[in-house]
Amino acid sequence: MTFASIRAGSAIFLDANILVYHLTAHPTLGQVCTKLVKDIEQKVISGFCSTHVMTEIAHRLMLIEASRKLGWPLAGSLKRLKKRPQEISKLTDFRLAIQQIPKTGIQVLTIGPDLIDAAAAISQQAELLSNDALIVAVMQKNGLNQLASHDKGLDKVSGIIRYDPS
Repeated sequence: MTFASIRAGSAIFLDANILVYHLTAHPTLGQVCTKLVKDIEQKVISGFCSTHVMTEIAHRLMLIEASRKLGWPLAGSLKRLKKRPQEISKLTDFRLAIQQIPKTGIQVLTIGPDLIDAAAAISQQAELLSNDALIVAVMQKNGLNQLASHDKGLDKVSGIIRYDPS
């Protein structure tokens, strides 16, 4: 299903990719992701993410910013930053971007130690990587079953309705 299928009044968890597409004005998916964020701002729907999604967004945006500001190819930016950590102090846009997320009305859910174990079990059962399994655990704990994500791998989790931006 696509974002157009999301009904008013829905409560939806946003995967990191959706917010990265929004914040970077992705050439093909940015506009539809920005509309979703605007719907949350206007309280048409309720939006949620988690602390681990926020750190994932910060990480991705830092690499994108490093690539853009330092003239590096995106592939390999992580290795370059590890070799030249002094460059990190020059990067500020990623921080400003993540500070904007809670201002949109997206509620940031916290992750307790109990969810780490729950996510590990989900990871094994659904054959998901840790971060994706943690999304499922956070959603389950908070009674959410709708997910905005471009990650088709999450389709195999029963009880979750995934909405794709494309």
